[in-house]
Formats: sequence, structure tokens, C-alpha cells
Amino acid sequence: MSELIRSCSPQRPTELVAERAAVAPDQVRALAARARTAQAGWCREPAAGRAAALRAAADRLRERADVLADLIVREVGKPVGEARAEVARGAAILDYYAQACLAATGELLPPSLPADQPGLLYTERRPRGVAGLLTPWNFPLAIPLWKAAPALATGNAVLLKPSPDAMACGEAVQRLFDGLLPDGLLQVVQGGPETGRAVVAASDVVSFTGSASVGAEVAVAAARAGLPVQAEMGGQNAAVVLPDADPGPTAALLAGAAMGYAGQKCTATRRIVVVGDPAEFTEALVAAVEAVRVGDPADPAVAAGPVISAAARTRMRDAVTAAREAGARVLTGGGPGTGDGFFVAPVLLDRVDPTHPVAQEETFGPLATVLSAPDLARAVELANGVRYGLVTSVHGRDVGALLHAVRGLDTGLVRVNAPTTGVDFHAPFGGEKASSYGPREQGTAALDFYTATRTVTFAAPPQP
Repeated sequence: MSELIRSCSPQRPTELVAERAAVAPDQVRALAARARTAQAGWCREPAAGRAAALRAAADRLRERADVLADLIVREVGKPVGEARAEVARGAAILDYYAQACLAATGELLPPSLPADQPGLLYTERRPRGVAGLLTPWNFPLAIPLWKAAPALATGNAVLLKPSPDAMACGEAVQRLFDGLLPDGLLQVVQGGPETGRAVVAASDVVSFTGSASVGAEVAVAAARAGLPVQAEMGGQNAAVVLPDADPGPTAALLAGAAMGYAGQKCTATRRIVVVGDPAEFTEALVAAVEAVRVGDPADPAVAAGPVISAAARTRMRDAVTAAREAGARVLTGGGPGTGDGFFVAPVLLDRVDPTHPVAQEETFGPLATVLSAPDLARAVELANGVRYGLVTSVHGRDVGALLHAVRGLDTGLVRVNAPTTGVDFHAPFGGEKASSYGPREQGTAALDFYTATRTVTFAAPPQP
């Protein structure tokens, strides 16, 4: 018998949200075969037909917005304001890729043919087949959609394996497309690591978002099988604060980027590097973090709900203990959270050695460290001094200094006077170093990833 997997509400751990049997590897292979059969017809569907299906799913998502936002709050503990924004973004993603169905599929080039033999040289994108999508719990609607929508738009089938902590949300994604796609074209497969490995093995192209350790395993398995793969993994993101940044507004922005949704975003701010004397800015930052409201994520006034699990809460507490024992100062938080759920008070640390694990590795919770640098060059060095390279934010008014910082940073995204959090789905997304592997996702980059490009020479018959 297959293992039973349970998803419980992190703010009320005794509340069962979903319970499913893990899909066994042989079942995954059978579902992939069914999806591949359906894909053979879907890839010949006119672009207008694929676009209509995605638009209809977007309309359905808007109709179900309140129900789905409530489900996100209940299953993963996301504050309701952010949950509603995620639903709205999901609908916008579907609209965007509905339009992308009508985008150019290649380019026309001059052929190398004899002068008396007219012809064409052109490229075209073709779907790869079955897209295996392995998605995390923290954006349980948006991430599955920003992977599935371009895969479907370009004529692929989809096997979606959501996180065990977001099973109900994953099934809600599937229901958005009920009756809009050929039977078997998009299927959700529930399970843990064994199911995930089976999805990779059964697919023709693989997209993963999650931890660096699992992402490395997925990338290696896909590469060994000769499959195109992208893996979006962790981030130990820095915010560089220049001396001319306005302390109050900048501190409020960074407090939200670090502690909002209990810090459970790969783009969350983990390190705050202050150029010059950090005292004034640190004081403003402490006040801003202490103002972040923690509690029931269904309350619209709450910015930080629980962390996802008891293990995540323990990981946070262990990280704070290790930092304190190494000489760090706890500026905010550090005590137990309130309520029955997996709540953690937001933690801000300073006097941290930049090489300490708490400054080097992703805790994936409401924890950030304050570092100081005597000048911009050292600040950039500190920002770059981790194995990750997802996103950095830079804050200040001196345009020359801002441009100098942007030029020196080695992250895939740089945001000037904007939080590290926040993703534009119509632009390429991805990081450097251990944060990402393979091509970028989102935007038109996704259309390239889910397709193979071939070059066609079409010539008139040679003249006698």
C-alpha cells in the first residue's frame, strides 16, 4: 500500500487539510504515458485554441479567488493579503501566457542556396513533450502556474508534483483546467521524494523549485537522462544600505522583505549590509521589525504567520542559539512564538561573523542579520560572499554609487530602492551560483525552455 501523506494547517497543526496516498513510480509512468498520448493532439491545437483554454482558466481563477485565497491561508499559513495577491498574480500569469500562444515561434533567416534556387531558412520552436514540474509549498498557486502555463502554451503536457505541504492547493490548480484541456494532459501526482524522482524519470523536460540540496539531485538526475532541466533553489539575499538612504522608509521596506510571510520566500532579505556607521539605521530597523505583526494569517492586519512546520520552527531556534553562542547579539525576537501553531517571533541579529552559518546559509524563516561595511567596495564583497546568488537590493540616492553597486553584484536579480522580494512574471527569473541551474524561467524565456528549436531549409526544386 502507498504511503499516506498529510498536509496540516501550520497555524492549527491538528487541522488536517488533505490526506492522500503517494503515487507510486509505476503509476507515475502510466500517467506520463497517458499525458504523452494527450499531448500528441494538444500540440496540433491551433494557437488560438490553446490561448482560449488559458484565458478560460484565468477567468475561472478570478471567479474562485476568495475560496482559493482562503485555501492558501489555511494550508500554508500565508497572510491573507499576500494570498489574495498570489491569486491575482496567478490569473495574470495565465492571461500573459494566453497571449504568448500567439507569439512568433521562430525567425526567418537568409538561406545559403544557389542564386537560381529560391528558398527559405527559418527556425521554429516545438514542444518537448511531457513537462515534469516539481513545486514548493510557499507559493502553492503562483509557482505551479508560472511553470504550467508556458508549458501548456507551447503545446506540452504537464505532470505536476506539488509539495506534500501544499497538496490541496496543487489539486486546486488542476481543477482550474477541468474540461478545458484534453483528458490526461495535465495531471497532479502527490507524493514525496520517490514520487518526485519518478516524475523526473518519466518526463521530457523538468522544472524544479525548492531547496538547493534537492535541486542538485534533480539537476543531476535530469542531466544523466539527457533532459533539459531548470532548478530554482535557495537564496541568502543581501540588502546594501548606502549612507544616504532614508533610514525610516528603508528600514520599513527591509523589515517587510525579511520578515513578511515569516521569511519564507527564496527572495527574502537575509542579510542587511549597512555602509558606514550602522547605529542609526539599525535603530530604525529594530523598530520596523518589532512593528511587524505576527499572528493568525487570516487576520488582514497580520504580516507574518507561522513557519510551515515544527521542523522549520526548530531550525530557526537552533540557528539563533548557535549565533548567540558565537557572540551574536539578538536585537529582536529570540523567544517562543505565541499560539498553538508554529509561530516564531521575527529575529534580527548583529555582531555576526559574516562567515558564520547563520549569515551564510538559508534558514528560511523570519531571521536576518545586520552587517556593517566601511565602504561600498566592502559592502559589495560581503553581499557576494555567499554560495548563493539570487537577488540583491541596493538602497540610496547617489546614482553613481547605485550603479557602481549594481555593476559589482553577482546575483541574477538586482533591485534598486525596491525589496528583494517581488517577482515580475513577464521578465526572466533566476539566480547565479548555487541559487539556480539551467535556463531562466518566466517571461518569454519560459517559451524557449519548454520548446526545442529546429532549423528548416525549404528550397524550391533545383532547376534542370
